[in-house]
Amino acid sequence: MLRKSCYRPWTAGKHMESAGQLAKELGLIDEAVDSYRRASELFLHCGKVQPSADVLSRGARAVEDERSEIAVRMYLDACAMLEEDGREQMAFDNYRAAVNLYVKLNRFKDAAAVLVRWGQSADKCHATQSQCKAYLSAVIVHLYDEDLKQAQQCYNDCSQVNAFSRSDQSETAEKLLSAYCEGNPDEIRHVVSSSHIITHLDHTIVRLAKQLPKGDVKAASVVEPGDDELNEEDLT
Repeated sequence: MLRKSCYRPWTAGKHMESAGQLAKELGLIDEAVDSYRRASELFLHCGKVQPSADVLSRGARAVEDERSEIAVRMYLDACAMLEEDGREQMAFDNYRAAVNLYVKLNRFKDAAAVLVRWGQSADKCHATQSQCKAYLSAVIVHLYDEDLKQAQQCYNDCSQVNAFSRSDQSETAEKLLSAYCEGNPDEIRHVVSSSHIITHLDHTIVRLAKQLPKGDVKAASVVEPGDDELNEEDLT
């Protein structure tokens, strides 16, 4: 039961979401974005974090084809809102949607950064399996982006987290990176095709992994041990 003080903003929020849906149907995309955001603010005014985040997610899905950049920000804002309320696990679907959208936009570095952030969020709620999957996925995205050095750096940074360094996902990432550093495309394909760890990742990441290696692997520069710098953001 909503308190009387919240009844009006709650009802206004429901109406504002309906206005967003209507604006989308009419092709008024910017107005739709504003309405969904306003609905989120009204729900939050009532102290309803989950509905507030949910309406942002629905708004992002509604406008992501026309306003991709804004949609990603809405997904990530929903993640931040849930994390601030201690509901990290409820943010996972929003992280997934943001990653998928960045991949669709060919913004692979941004996708990898969101995956690392997802892993950090998973760490806070002790979702170790999700954390390790996110970190392996980030490495794969960098490799798909033909950035071996960044993939190695990402792996090194994530390996500061004990849960990941001891995981099957870490072992799979290490095998992939070793095959890349050896300039062995056949071994890269073998690691991907034979790894049940990779097949259990999100569909978007599996699709990228199946296209590895990209580019001239033998011409890729080998990342020497110690030639990397630790990320400014400690993942532990």
